[in-house]
Amino acid sequence: MARPASLVRRPETTSRVGTLIVVVVGLGLAWFLVHQAMPAWYARLWYPLHYERTIVEAAGRNGLEPALVAAVIQAESGFVPDSRSSQGAVGLMQVLPATARFVAEGPRRPSPPPDRLEDPHVNIAYGTRYLRYLIDRHGSVPLALAAYNGGEANVDRWIAEAEAAGRTLRVPDDVPFPETRAFVERVLELRGVYRRTYGEELAAP
Repeated sequence: MARPASLVRRPETTSRVGTLIVVVVGLGLAWFLVHQAMPAWYARLWYPLHYERTIVEAAGRNGLEPALVAAVIQAESGFVPDSRSSQGAVGLMQVLPATARFVAEGPRRPSPPPDRLEDPHVNIAYGTRYLRYLIDRHGSVPLALAAYNGGEANVDRWIAEAEAAGRTLRVPDDVPFPETRAFVERVLELRGVYRRTYGEELAAP
């Protein structure tokens, strides 16, 4: 007994489905290879850069690599200037008002007052000055990034605990806070992306 025509799988239908599968798999593979290679044109789609002149100038004043500053901004706010965290951190570099006041009381303080953190240029000025302070205090970029995200007191405690155990704190591997560990890894990765992608824009004038 023959099956109804509606239940018979036509060869051309099977062929179209097979072709569609091949195309989808091919596109997925192509996307994966491009994402792994991360060419500049592709990276610019995923990792924007704004306020580059302010970043370069603030980085220069504080002896920082502009790509590092851009990486911190991307990790903290995705370059959204009115970002706010649940802890009260403000703006592009997610600076706490208390941190800005601390920076304002120290040497080489930024010229704008610390109560204008919503302004991207002010935020970058205070964020970069604080990052410079942390690098000077802790002696390395990874430790400074851990303190930037996880707090200075916590980093001091982790260092002391590592020394008591007869070893050196490895960052990010030994950082107990998952969020802070991920933040350090992310910023270091993004620093490389911004170096490769925006070398000219982030170069000193």
